[in-house]
Amino acid sequence: MVAAAGSPISPPPVLRVMGIETEYGIAALGQPVGDELHPMQLSNHVVKGYGWTTTAQPAGWDYETETPLRDIRGYEISRTAAHPDQLTDADLGMANVILTNGARLYVDHAHPEYSGPEVTNALDAVRYDKAGDAVMAIAADQASRTLGQSIRLYKNNTDGKGVSYGTHENYLLERSTPFDRVVTQFTGFLVSRQVITGAGRVGLGQASQRAGFQISQRADFFEAEVGLETTLNRPIINTRDEPHADASRHRRLHVITGDANLSEISTYLKVGTASWVLRAIENGTVPAGVRVDSPVGAMHSVSHDPSCRGLLTLTDGRRLTAMDLQEIYLEAARTCYDLVVENLAETARIEAKDVFTRWQETLDALRRDPGELADQLDWVAKLDLMESYRERDGLGWDSPKLALIDLQYCDVDPRRSLFAALVRKGRMRRLVTDEEIEQARSHPPTDTRAYFRGRVMDKFGPAVVAASWDSVIFDVPGRAALQRLPLLDPLKGTRAQVEAVIDRSADVGELFANLDQ
Repeated sequence: MVAAAGSPISPPPVLRVMGIETEYGIAALGQPVGDELHPMQLSNHVVKGYGWTTTAQPAGWDYETETPLRDIRGYEISRTAAHPDQLTDADLGMANVILTNGARLYVDHAHPEYSGPEVTNALDAVRYDKAGDAVMAIAADQASRTLGQSIRLYKNNTDGKGVSYGTHENYLLERSTPFDRVVTQFTGFLVSRQVITGAGRVGLGQASQRAGFQISQRADFFEAEVGLETTLNRPIINTRDEPHADASRHRRLHVITGDANLSEISTYLKVGTASWVLRAIENGTVPAGVRVDSPVGAMHSVSHDPSCRGLLTLTDGRRLTAMDLQEIYLEAARTCYDLVVENLAETARIEAKDVFTRWQETLDALRRDPGELADQLDWVAKLDLMESYRERDGLGWDSPKLALIDLQYCDVDPRRSLFAALVRKGRMRRLVTDEEIEQARSHPPTDTRAYFRGRVMDKFGPAVVAASWDSVIFDVPGRAALQRLPLLDPLKGTRAQVEAVIDRSADVGELFANLDQ
C-alpha cells in the first residue's frame, strides 16, 4: 500500500516542457562463440555498469500512472490485443537507475536507453542530451571491464539490416488544443524538417537494399501517418495518450520521427523549432492549408534527396521544397512569438530570436548549397566525410568501408568517434562546453520537477523505492505505508520551490516533515 503525500508549489508562465529519450545501438566484440549474450543482457550490464561507477541509486520504476495503450483518439486497446513491444508498463526485471540529474537509465527493447530530464528550453535539451552520451560512454567502458569484452554503443537509429530503434522527443501540450489540428498541421513540419535534423545514413530502404546516401536514419521506417505504435507500422504522428502530468490539462506529444543527433546545432534546432511550431499550432497561427499529400511517401523522398531540390506536393496543389515548407512554419512561429512575447521571460525571448535566426540562416544555406553546413548539421558533416573517402579511395556507395564509417561516426566513445574527431579538429560548431555537459551529467535542471527528482536521488537515494516522471515513492521511517509523492505538474518541484527544504532536511523523515509544513 502506498499513501499519498503533499507535493511541492506553482508554475512560471508560458514554458514548454520537453525532453529527449534515446535508445543506443549496442554490440559486443570478443564474445566466446556459442556463449554470446543476448542484447538485452548486454544492455543490462551497461545500465548496471553506470550505477556501479557513480552515486546513482538503483530504484524501481513506478508504472502505476503509465497508460501506453491509451489512444488520444478516445480508446484504449486491450493488453491481449497489443504487441508485446507496446507493453512498456511491464517490469521485465531489467536494470533501472534514476540519475542524480533527474534522468532515467534503463533497458528498453534490448537497448540501453537514456531518457533525459524535463527541460524548458532548447539549450538545456542540448546539455542533457549530450550528458546522456557521456553517461553511455562511462557505462560502456565499465561494462567492458566487467565482462572482459569490448562493448560498443552507437548513437544511431538502425543496424542497417532492417532494425530501427528510436530517438523520441516529448512536448507537453495544452489538452484544449484539438488533436486533429496537431495531426494536420504538424505532419508537414516533421516531413520537411529532416533537411535540418537528419543524422545521415548509408543505404536506402529499411534493410539498406539499395546503395546510396540519405539524409535521415529513421525516415524509411515510417509506414503510417497516424497511429499508436512505435516499433511496428510506425506512424509520423504517434497517438499514445500518456501525459505523465495532469491529464485534464495536458497531453504529451510523443514524437518518434527524429534522428539521434550528435551535432549540438542539429539538436538545438530540432527541439527549438518543434516547440515553437507546436506553440504556433496552439495559438492558431499555422495556415490551415499547410498539408502534405501522401506524407509517408514524402517522408521517404525528402530523406533520399541530399540535393534538397525535390518538390513536395501539398493537398492544395502547391509544390514546394522542404525549405519552402519549413519557411512557412518559421513565419507562423514568428507571428506566434509576437502574440505571446509579453508572457515570456527575457531568457526565453533571447532563445526564441536565436532559434528563428539560425532556422532562417540554415534554410538559406540549404537553398544555396547544403555543403555550407558541414560544420553544423550531422547529415551534411557525415556526407562531407564520406565524399572525402569516396574521392580518395574510389569507393562506391555499396562499399562496406562507408558503412563502417557511418557506424564509427556515432560511436559514443570519444576515442573512436569520428564525430568527436571532427569536434577536436574544430570542424563542428558547438553550443555548450564540456564543463556544462559534465555538470548536466550529475546535476538536474533547476526549473522543472526534475530538480526535485534528481536532488532526492542524490541526497536520499537509499530511501527511494521507485520513481516515475510524475511521482517518487519513499520508504519513510516511522510510517507504515510507502509514501508516494505526486509530481503531476512538471513545473513544480523546482530549485526555487524546494531547494531550501531539501537542504535543511537531514534525512527523508525530516524531508516529509518539512514538506508537510
